[in-house]
Amino acid sequence: MKKILIFYASYGGGHLSAANSIKQYIDDNFSDFDTKLIDCMLYVNKPINKITTTAYKEMAKKFPWAWGEVYSHSQKGPMAHISSTANNLMARKLLKLLKEYNPSIVISTHPFGSQMVSYLKRKALIDCKLATIMTDFSPHEQWLVGKEQVDFFFVSHEKMRQLLIDDNIPESKVFATGIPLSNRFLMHYNKLDIMNSFDLNPDKKVILFFGGGEFGLGREQTIKILKSFISHVNNHQIVAIAGKNEKMKVAFETLVSEMHAGEIVKVLSYTNQVPELMSISDLVVTKPGGLTTTESLASGLPIIAINPIPGQEEENAEFLEKSGVAIWLKKRDDFDSVISNLLSNEQKLHQMKINTKLLAKKNSTRDICNIILKKE
Repeated sequence: MKKILIFYASYGGGHLSAANSIKQYIDDNFSDFDTKLIDCMLYVNKPINKITTTAYKEMAKKFPWAWGEVYSHSQKGPMAHISSTANNLMARKLLKLLKEYNPSIVISTHPFGSQMVSYLKRKALIDCKLATIMTDFSPHEQWLVGKEQVDFFFVSHEKMRQLLIDDNIPESKVFATGIPLSNRFLMHYNKLDIMNSFDLNPDKKVILFFGGGEFGLGREQTIKILKSFISHVNNHQIVAIAGKNEKMKVAFETLVSEMHAGEIVKVLSYTNQVPELMSISDLVVTKPGGLTTTESLASGLPIIAINPIPGQEEENAEFLEKSGVAIWLKKRDDFDSVISNLLSNEQKLHQMKINTKLLAKKNSTRDICNIILKKE
């Protein structure tokens, strides 16, 4: 039985979700492969993993502008060199796992995993195929360190594919498959059953409002945006999800109480029923992370992008807006004007929905696995 090692890293949830989707699809559809899922940074150095993941979360939460600077400078100059050099040193620790498990294929959903494996391949210490899955809508140089040793690059859209080809990566290695997606977003759900299960009005449209986020960014701004939606809804109801952010949940509930909006707003904390909720929704308000964006597009939902982390999420928001599937709601915008105009413009919302169908790649996970494994 051939073996597949799937690497992710704990910097945001999207990398793990993408890795999980790949593992599940292979396990369900390819009986002659054994798969193992590994947090590559946790494996090579637990203390460094704890320090760096904590630093990432705190910086993204409290000093997002600083994370934007790190993101920008890590593409070039000394910081890029330090990053790749550190990963090369840590790759030696990863070698033990690779020798013991002896995979014929390594799939990585984070640039650190790709960098470490490509280094070991270049040094002829391992011999395996390497697939890199890029989990945002714009490229970053860190994904391309060691690109000569990567056998497959999977990207979110055709323009991104062309950017990699322009960077002298052979066309035969780059595939615009989209970001891996859980098969739950491909299932058909009974709309009335879901409406009833969440105590929603089946005669009203649903706005799905993700306000918690992984880091609870911009709570004050998020509340202002939710207030504006409540003030301008017509034939709509809002499902406001605070996630694991208890302070955000309390803030949502306080706002709903103050505005006497209990009839039109349902406040939830963490839920594992996002596919079901997206299936009954007409619009989503969310941070533009790669995974949530992919799920929204697959569900045919126009997007209001809020509170992007400077760096990759701002680049995601810019791409989505230019593609006609999203409106990026910025701090300086007049929230009331933008939201009221959108909710009253059925034609624009309809066109945005059509555009999601053009951009979405609902079979991304299947296509990625078939490309890798059918060439095996």
